[in-house]
Amino acid sequence: MPVTPSPSRLNAWAQGAISTIWREILKFGIVGAIAFVVDVGVMNLLRHTVMTDKPTTAKIVSASVATVVAWIGNREWTFRHRRNRAPHHEFSLFVLTNGVALAIGAGAIAFSHYVLDRTSLLADNVANIVGIGLGTLFRFYAYRKFVFSKDLEGETASERNNANTAGSARTSSSRP
Repeated sequence: MPVTPSPSRLNAWAQGAISTIWREILKFGIVGAIAFVVDVGVMNLLRHTVMTDKPTTAKIVSASVATVVAWIGNREWTFRHRRNRAPHHEFSLFVLTNGVALAIGAGAIAFSHYVLDRTSLLADNVANIVGIGLGTLFRFYAYRKFVFSKDLEGETASERNNANTAGSARTSSSRP
């Protein structure tokens, strides 16, 4: 006869899962905000100096710098409890994911700049922000699904919990 989880156990699992996702979203947002400042800052620095007439190239360079910042923050903080691959494999997936997000961002700028003929710095920045927003949605999904896809094996809930996350981590024993 199959064992069905009790409502209280199922409720505890659901609360833990929701809490984990919200913590990841918050941390992802903070890391993303830092990477956003780097991305926009470097793009504008390049547009005002050495790439005045190359907005798409400036975007590619700025997003590459921001990717390194985001890799460090997400690996060491946001998804540290989900690292389950060799770092070089994880980094390869991270770069691939960010390459797709970069194409989304660069595509938004290229579309605005070359198709819509919106060539001002303001128009480039609006397109940049739209592209970053779309790329961010894709990244969060892909990081959770592919890059940082599983909890660390053999790590207990108490090892995952710290002062910021106490009492809300999921463990395999609390799953229904």
